[in-house]
Amino acid sequence: MSTTHATASGVVMRIALLRSTPVSPGLLAVLVCTLIGCSTADPVVIDRGEPKVVFIIVDGIPADVLETAPTPFIDELAGETGYARAYVGGEPGGASESPTVSAVGYNSLLTGTWANKHSVYSNAIEAPDYRYWDIFRIAKQQNASIRTALFSSWEDNRTKLIGEGLPEAGGQKLNYYFDGFENDEERFPHDEARQFIREIDALVSDEAASYISREGPDLSRVYLEFTDDIGHMFGDGDELNSAVTLMDANVGKIWQAAMQRQVLYEEDWLILVTTDHGRDTDTGKNHGGQSERERTIWIASNSERLNRNFYNMPGIVDVLPSLLTHLEVAVPAEIRDQLDGETFIDRAGNSTATD
Repeated sequence: MSTTHATASGVVMRIALLRSTPVSPGLLAVLVCTLIGCSTADPVVIDRGEPKVVFIIVDGIPADVLETAPTPFIDELAGETGYARAYVGGEPGGASESPTVSAVGYNSLLTGTWANKHSVYSNAIEAPDYRYWDIFRIAKQQNASIRTALFSSWEDNRTKLIGEGLPEAGGQKLNYYFDGFENDEERFPHDEARQFIREIDALVSDEAASYISREGPDLSRVYLEFTDDIGHMFGDGDELNSAVTLMDANVGKIWQAAMQRQVLYEEDWLILVTTDHGRDTDTGKNHGGQSERERTIWIASNSERLNRNFYNMPGIVDVLPSLLTHLEVAVPAEIRDQLDGETFIDRAGNSTATD
């Protein structure tokens, strides 16, 4: 091993031992160049490392609320360029018009299609059309070694939406799941204030952070519910803003766990946070219709490869192809032709840093 390489490894190790500051591949290259010296004749080629994805759906937060409530962790995650407004609900008045309710939004993200294809029109999830593959199914079919995980406060996310274990939905797709606690009323007694969901969200986010730290799964989904419950009870106002800030702290645990792994193991972590619908304009207590506020959501991401699609009001259906682009998973032509979305993340390429 050359002296230069040994010194660079030492720099990386010292950075890793700090474990407190997220370090992007580009910044890592600059730090190495600063400490060991680089010239234009000898650029440092940045190896981005193994791609990893965690996408987090936080329920029922309109863009205007997210933009006004204190959210220091999402602000840090998104930085200067990683936040954009987006939309749900398909084309108003068209074949793809989709109710702005939770399960419909989740499945539009998971399948990259609107409700006229995936056939989920309500939270009852009566007859999902599994011919439209979910992201876990696509990833596993294309690369069986991809390790997957799901952390959720609502068991139907696993059993109905992705149909985990059902032959018609692709069988077993998850290597690990952590969910169903809303059904454990002995441990989490149900109360009208929905504090049991607040506790479950904390548990789910703690486990997601812990599991990501230990195992580093390749593709993970996290779902947090409490914000929507507060929205239904109180509508717009201080209570909802406080719930959003609480959500942000839960997201922060997961974000920090992923960034620590990025430094320690030189992995390339994509974190994406979004919501499933907005809320009505009058009170903020309701949703389901096609008003602009109900349709307007948001996406926050730490990706360094966001393209113009991200800044041109993407749809929630654009998330699936974007996540798979980061994972370097090729979507089969017959599945790609079914998608309603397109990627807002460019493919990875070699980056260099020079003096």
